Amino acid sequence: MRNSRLSRRSFLRATGVTLTLPLLEAMSPRRAMAAATEPPRRMICINTTLGLHTPNLFPTQSGKDYELTPYLEPIKEHRNDFTVFSGLSHPEVDGGHPAELCYLTSAPHPRADNFKNTISLDQYAIEQLVPDTRFGALVLASSSSRGLSFTRSGVPIPADERPSRVFKNMFVDGTPAAINAQLQRLKQGQSIMDTVLGEAKEFQKGLGKQDKQKLDEYFNSVREVEQRMVKAQDWTKRPKPKVDAKAPVDIASSVEVPARVRLMIDLMHLALQTDSTRFITFSLNGLNAVPVIPGVTQDWHNLSHHGQDPAKLAELKVVEVEQMKLFGELLTKLKSTSEGGSTLLDRTIVMFGSNLGNASSHDNKNLPIMVAGGGFRHGQPLAFDPKKNPPLSNLYVQFLRRLGAEVNAFGSSTGTIPGFELA
Repeated sequence: MRNSRLSRRSFLRATGVTLTLPLLEAMSPRRAMAAATEPPRRMICINTTLGLHTPNLFPTQSGKDYELTPYLEPIKEHRNDFTVFSGLSHPEVDGGHPAELCYLTSAPHPRADNFKNTISLDQYAIEQLVPDTRFGALVLASSSSRGLSFTRSGVPIPADERPSRVFKNMFVDGTPAAINAQLQRLKQGQSIMDTVLGEAKEFQKGLGKQDKQKLDEYFNSVREVEQRMVKAQDWTKRPKPKVDAKAPVDIASSVEVPARVRLMIDLMHLALQTDSTRFITFSLNGLNAVPVIPGVTQDWHNLSHHGQDPAKLAELKVVEVEQMKLFGELLTKLKSTSEGGSTLLDRTIVMFGSNLGNASSHDNKNLPIMVAGGGFRHGQPLAFDPKKNPPLSNLYVQFLRRLGAEVNAFGSSTGTIPGFELA
């Protein structure tokens, strides 16, 4: 007979050592059976850093029969797979472009001298769900090392803009000598962490409350690194998945925006297909240059600050329609991949949006946000009062719950988004 008193938080205590018990069938039989048979749930979060001209995006009608806007026309084949949100924002996140830092964290006032960021949505999901994958998350960007992901201490995680390196890390096994060298480096790093923690604990004696708090934050950061090292040692010993795909060739020029983004889309698809990771963040970086897109002759950043100039708006529309096409290509790849009786898109939450509601005026309210897939009910826009923006983090709470995390809050959330329900 199963012991109904066992819980996920059950411990073994003996001779001064405390061990958390693994998830046993007796603790949660339904959950254990589901985990063994259901494919995992995943999430991709994309930020286009120079915004989207929302009059071309937001529908003016409600309901399933709404008229597609110019930016939704390129993805009309997926109209039942996505939801357009208007009237959302991060409360107290201001400052124009620096709000990129807060897109997945909602930390307030990024321009402030004392600004300290918080943990990003993807990293929080990793903490809550502890996925058994080679990479906790893939942090990617189209043309910069500046990404969307931040540790619990608010430290930025560098993004990778080189597709060849991402592919190599995921799919190319090293030589036995290289693998052994990597293991030795990891072990050496881990031993250093052990020493540092031991010395820091001694140093903690006699410190005041504020200093102890700072030191606790430091301990947490060190433990995060230590845990990643232990996991990395295990994954270093395992062979990487084999895929029927050629290694991508990096495109050196940052102005080749569509070509560079397509390489990353292919990698996102492969990463989820092979369960190399379940969480991906992608910064679609704007440029102070002319992107290689037919019909575009002006600097992209300058176009985003259009000031309602008709000529600039016309070229900006060409740039942003191209971005929507790329978003549609990602959705098509995910939807065309079958998995466990459904599709990869059904199992993957895909968010595409921006930290800028109006790039021309550096406004961070009424953000352009689209969500596709993930097993949510889609097919009609959800509009909220642009003067009373609900927190975007309310949507993040729903993402986390859909992924399997038992959470009630994240960032600046105050609840959930009404009308956004599971399929």
